[in-house]
Amino acid sequence: MRINLASVLVDDQEKALRFYTEVLGFVKKHDVPLGEDRWLTVVSPQDPDGTELVLEPSSHPAVQPFKEALVADGIPYTSFAVDDVKSEYERLRGLGVRFTQEPADMGPVTTAVLDDTCGNLIQIAHQAG
Repeated sequence: MRINLASVLVDDQEKALRFYTEVLGFVKKHDVPLGEDRWLTVVSPQDPDGTELVLEPSSHPAVQPFKEALVADGIPYTSFAVDDVKSEYERLRGLGVRFTQEPADMGPVTTAVLDDTCGNLIQIAHQAG
């Protein structure tokens, strides 16, 4: 068994696609119209056949209170691995990304938390060594 899909709930799929591809650097894999919404996935360019991230519409009534509670408490919705949090933080800050947590060393792990502009906090992390 392996993970092939993971979702992030986004307020605006088009805006999310721009952010996740043009800013974070993912690559669009699927874009299938489904009425008002789309089956929209992105993947890491380093692993195009790996886990797909679904940019899932957040139209269900339970989603907004859930997302607002996570953001209010500073809890990231998900985490992405990077090679170097500090250099990725600098790159993303240069692109105008807002961070709610600057890079922090936590023993063997370094993390930072960013605002994805679509209603979520996203953690980036790497392990030392």
